Amino acid sequence: MILEKILLQVPVVEPDPVTASKIQEATNVVTSRVDSLANKLNPDSIAAMTPGKLVDQFKYLDLGALVTSLSSQIISLGLRILAAILIFYLGKFIINKIYSVARAVMVRKDFDRSLTSFLLSFIKITLLFLLIITVIGVLGIETSSFIAIFASAGVAIGMALSGTLQNFAGGVLILLLKPYKVGDYIEFGDLKGTVREIQIFNTVINTYNNDRIVIPNGGLATSSLKNFSAETYHRVEWRVGITYGDDVDMARKVALDIIAADPRIVHTAADVKETEPQPDDVAETPVEEQPMPWWQRLFHWHRRRAEERRENEQQRLAALLPKPNYAPSVNVESLDDSQVTLIVRAWTEIANYWDVLYSVNEQIYKQFPQHGVRFPFPQMDIHMKS
Repeated sequence: MILEKILLQVPVVEPDPVTASKIQEATNVVTSRVDSLANKLNPDSIAAMTPGKLVDQFKYLDLGALVTSLSSQIISLGLRILAAILIFYLGKFIINKIYSVARAVMVRKDFDRSLTSFLLSFIKITLLFLLIITVIGVLGIETSSFIAIFASAGVAIGMALSGTLQNFAGGVLILLLKPYKVGDYIEFGDLKGTVREIQIFNTVINTYNNDRIVIPNGGLATSSLKNFSAETYHRVEWRVGITYGDDVDMARKVALDIIAADPRIVHTAADVKETEPQPDDVAETPVEEQPMPWWQRLFHWHRRRAEERRENEQQRLAALLPKPNYAPSVNVESLDDSQVTLIVRAWTEIANYWDVLYSVNEQIYKQFPQHGVRFPFPQMDIHMKS
């Protein structure tokens, strides 16, 4: 062999036993690989690949079996393609029906327009992706690789856009749960303003100075906020300091007279308007010429029962809530270092809150001194020792 001749020409050096064993193992491996390559390149195997040998082998080929195999494979492929086309159009029809039903439900439930468009697009894209994967599987193509690629891409995109996705999830929760709506006056931390727009990722508010502030929805959905417009009525409070020695009863009488003279302030519970429309008296059901089918009567019966249960539950929960006392009040809140602090409380509609607050402030400042009630100021008594 060629390798053996080359090895014989190398001068022999007596190695130690461990090195000699390793050399022998390497020599055996190389020899076996060279012999395998030589067997593959022997003259007989090369001659077997000549055109003459190939022609002789084609003489013994069974053309009937080949045609039968090709025909069966073509028929199987055609059936798979036909099934894939049918599944695609059937799935597309089902997707359009689901899309129409979801859109009708969102319109009936008065979903936000931006949330409706996003959810409908998300539903349609997701269903189309599942349909395409199903069609590919019917054609006989392995779908696990496609799913793995899309899953990896989704994980990578989610890690890159973690903050944005948090704001997106917060926007979806806000649009679904509606803790506030456009036109509400909210307070979030040090930010106060009227909601101008609720977007998928941000909420835009305008302050009283007409400053536009953009707040990410992630914080709004996971933190506490105040919604001053959620209720129709709001309580206004004034803290008034009077001098020690002044008549508290006179100060109370003047404050209550000021409140009674303002028609925007609620004086009793009877002045409170109902925040929710009251249901009208149930009219008698007209007798129809054609009676309703039994399945429609069953459906209407279940719907009436569900509405009655929901109404009873709302009344039960409303009865558990504490009823606010709408009567104005004036009380001594604290005895401070230089003054007696009175707290004046009254209720008004949220739309009149600021006007009532500033108006009563001005009237208290004008009328208290006219009735002998003085406003204190910080003072210090100094005693000089001679």
